[in-house]
Amino acid sequence: MEIISSTKNEKIKNISALLKSKKARDEQGVFVIEGIRIFKDTLKTAPEYVESIFISESILGDNITQKDHISLNSTITALFSVSLPDTISVYVVKDSVLDSVSGTVTTQGVIAIVRKPQITLDRLLDISKTVSSINPQKIRLLILENIQDPGNLGTMLRTAEAAGMTGIIMSGNCTDIFSPKVVRSSMGSIFRMPFVYCDDFIKALNKIKEKGITIYAAYLHGGVPYKEIEFDSNYAILIGNEGNGLTDSAVNAANKRVFIPMSGEIESLNAAVAAAILMYK
Repeated sequence: MEIISSTKNEKIKNISALLKSKKARDEQGVFVIEGIRIFKDTLKTAPEYVESIFISESILGDNITQKDHISLNSTITALFSVSLPDTISVYVVKDSVLDSVSGTVTTQGVIAIVRKPQITLDRLLDISKTVSSINPQKIRLLILENIQDPGNLGTMLRTAEAAGMTGIIMSGNCTDIFSPKVVRSSMGSIFRMPFVYCDDFIKALNKIKEKGITIYAAYLHGGVPYKEIEFDSNYAILIGNEGNGLTDSAVNAANKRVFIPMSGEIESLNAAVAAAILMYK
């Protein structure tokens, strides 16, 4: 069994390109995940999306070059507590090579290339209906306009799952959800929370309202304090850009306005914090 031992290997160079470039991710329709925990979550949640895995030789133990294919699969299965589908290509990599291409301080010895989950707005709304019919909750959407900070987006994705939201809708100018920082901060929610980008954002908001879903815009002017709001059965929370908030057109497209009262001289809350407060309300 050949072990990848050079940073000049084409597969290693491709990992580096996918980590650094949205263009590369878009062209190939894939992105990179790093670490044992998120890889195990992905195998449990969406194994069909995983194309290939790169594992450091040290994580597999001694004398890996003398192990046959069956031994390798057994070792990997024991490591992740989940069997690898036959469709996943497995590559063993020198530790130093994997470390050099990693986007994190420590790779945990695992990097995988995964296909992007992609759905339409209509499909997302159908999924939300299905979820709401199975669970006691109704349709609960988080809508994001022009969110630029990857950490914020990843946090909102993770919090949306925890708060029981049924989907996330983003304007086309939001930051790339498949960037390494978003993927890491989402803690695996990227595979469990349905999401979609909408280039015609206002048209998407109008379609959501046509489905009988009430949109609540997080907006400081002319709104109702969030503690006084009784959300409709099917609703969406609309959050704007970190620095500028929501655009006038987005606010005007919403059904209602809601704000979070603040003490002191603070002018606004972090977007992810505001989203979390409203989602849990």
